[in-house]
Amino acid sequence: MKILVCISHVPDTTSKINFTEGDTRFDTTGVQFVINPHDEYSLTRAMFFKERQGASVTVVSVGGAQVEPTLRKALAIGADDAIRIDAEPADGYFVARQLAEVAKNGGYDLILAGRESIDYNGNMVPGMMAALLDYNFVNGANSIEVDGNSATLTRDVDGGRETLQADLPLVVGAQKIVLESELKIPNMRGIMMARKKPLQVVEPVEAQARTETVKFEKPAPKSDCKIAATVDELVDLLHNEAKVF
Repeated sequence: MKILVCISHVPDTTSKINFTEGDTRFDTTGVQFVINPHDEYSLTRAMFFKERQGASVTVVSVGGAQVEPTLRKALAIGADDAIRIDAEPADGYFVARQLAEVAKNGGYDLILAGRESIDYNGNMVPGMMAALLDYNFVNGANSIEVDGNSATLTRDVDGGRETLQADLPLVVGAQKIVLESELKIPNMRGIMMARKKPLQVVEPVEAQARTETVKFEKPAPKSDCKIAATVDELVDLLHNEAKVF
């Protein structure tokens, strides 16, 4: 089984976010980047299939040379090889188009990605990939099992949990909770081996971005906290200022 894991290079959630050029571009100065958490759980599941079923695992990302440390971390976790598509990720469609081309040319059986990245939270790339490839698609999966040419997946839905079956080839948008207790951490041997594993850089295919960023805005700062000394004071604040009843 050949598995392709799509990796997003995203800011660590502890980073301070700022914008430049009239609030139209994200300022990367001093920002620590990591593997998108949803994608990292997908990679962990791919490692399970590699260890138990002998699957081969390729990781892919869209971006400039700055994403290579993130891909090297994925290689250190255990991926066999990596592909960097040498283009700036303009929007969800552009990224999906690039990833779909790699998937089509590589003949992968299973394509794993996080359901969304934690920077833009678009929740669109896996579904677009599946549509472009005409593959089966399951989004929001929190468990994945593969037996032969068939996969069994579960995901949370309103009021319960849904179990689905789908044939390969298959695109899966996984949720962060997949195998949360078994996340893989690179060890020294893995880090050393990652330096020797192939990282291929490919040119992007022609694709037009479908959206345009006009401006970023930070959320409004929270107002000062007021502490009530008595129950009567709390009731008064809730009634007259918070307007909750």
